[in-house]
Amino acid sequence: MRRDPLTGLGELAGVASALESARAAVDDAYRHPALRRRGGEVAAEASLHAAVASAALAGSRYEVAEVRAGTVTDPVLQGALRCAEALPGLADRWRQAPRQVLARLHLLAARGAVDDTELGRPVAGPEVRARLDGLVDGVLRDSPPGLLRAAVVHGELLALRPFAGPYGVVARAAARLELMTGGFDPRGLVLVDAAHLAREPEYVGAAGAFATGTPDGVRAWLRHCGGAAATGADRLVEIADGLARPA
Repeated sequence: MRRDPLTGLGELAGVASALESARAAVDDAYRHPALRRRGGEVAAEASLHAAVASAALAGSRYEVAEVRAGTVTDPVLQGALRCAEALPGLADRWRQAPRQVLARLHLLAARGAVDDTELGRPVAGPEVRARLDGLVDGVLRDSPPGLLRAAVVHGELLALRPFAGPYGVVARAAARLELMTGGFDPRGLVLVDAAHLAREPEYVGAAGAFATGTPDGVRAWLRHCGGAAATGADRLVEIADGLARPA
């Protein structure tokens, strides 16, 4: 039997409680009546907000209203929108072919932002290749799905920077895919990226701490991701409330 590479991470101080609180918040949000009555509209709005937030974290900052109006041509923002739109269709492939899905996400995210010859191709280097192999063949194959694994996927891709250009957009999209396919957020509605943006200094600092590989650094990142998921569930409720109100 292969060993779970994430064994022990949930036992770091404060991590289990953060993950449990996030799970409870998402379960509560999923019970909102608007998700049954106007689920398509909620999903479209959540996807838009997620893409705008992910692009902002990559340095391309725009108001949601601008993006909704279709006036923003920034390639990073457009790439984030393409990734968000593609996630439901990539969910089934994520489990079977994660390398190909990561390449596809980079092609979508970086089109117009990097040279065409770099699209979908991991950067050269034995260390990058070895760590990417470890992520795909270890974490994604041998650890149980859920928020913990999504956080590790997210943090590893941010630390590794395996693709040119907006690698963070790819990392956040991959984390959302993991939340969807792992059953934590099966409909992809929780606005985790908006929560990361709302706590951007903490997000950047915790990601840097995770990259050190120390127990304290990993703990800081996992706790941040748990808190972001809980806040993202609250943001989902806000969107659902807005759509449920009479016009």
